[in-house]
Amino acid sequence: MKINWGTGIVLAFIAFITFILYFVYRMSTDDRANHDLVTEEYYKKELRYQQEIDASKNAAKMGAELKVAKSEMGITIQFPEQFDFDKIKGTVSLYRPSNKHLDVDFPISLSKTHLLIPDNRLVDGRWDITVNWSYEGNTFLHKEKLVY
Repeated sequence: MKINWGTGIVLAFIAFITFILYFVYRMSTDDRANHDLVTEEYYKKELRYQQEIDASKNAAKMGAELKVAKSEMGITIQFPEQFDFDKIKGTVSLYRPSNKHLDVDFPISLSKTHLLIPDNRLVDGRWDITVNWSYEGNTFLHKEKLVY
């Protein structure tokens, strides 16, 4: 049987399309490929972005800058000393870009002017730390990237 040029081109196109469809199917059904969004409820979070900008500006205006540092026991978040630590409320979010199962949110409860995040909760690598806190009706926001 002899194949002419037209038949050969059609067979090449069919083989190529089959090859591409095989890989599309394989990647969409493979459990090892993670196709999640970066964060849950991404669009709702984007709508609240102006509030985050205002809280960051508020922190800079009122001198409410936080200091985040690594220590042997974990991560220490130092709150400004001019604020009464009993009146500080809020949450600390630890976001791991490489694995959403390691993300942690916990409330701020201070007994001194600093907060310690224990070493046993942290895996080596990059962490995005977001401290959303309030003091006497004013909201503040601190974001920082830290490699632990």
